[in-house]
Amino acid sequence: MKSTIPAILTTTLLLIGGETGSAQTPIGDLQRTSSLTITGEIRSVVGNEFILDDGTGQIIVDAGPIWYHQLNLLQGEQVTVVGEYDDYDFDAFRITRDNGDVIYIREAFGPPPWAGGED
Repeated sequence: MKSTIPAILTTTLLLIGGETGSAQTPIGDLQRTSSLTITGEIRSVVGNEFILDDGTGQIIVDAGPIWYHQLNLLQGEQVTVVGEYDDYDFDAFRITRDNGDVIYIREAFGPPPWAGGED
């Protein structure tokens, strides 16, 4: 019989730690919804998009256009991303690096700040 204790413990620790958003979601189980939290290792980076791998699957994470802000994320870096899954990628709202640094991308609701285009 497969134990559910690790999954319950992970969810409990996220809630105790004060992390906003929903409980940890394996990339392989993503469905179209908002305010999900995924964690994994960055496999490759192109601009502000990167492939995140958590061992259950991989997904492209979109952190907005590079002209709006440059993130300087690195291949091999462990990150936690809060955002929403839509069609083929994961739109980031907030990225937390392994060292605890938080990169704020955008609010969860409403258009992104770069929706008006480059000035």
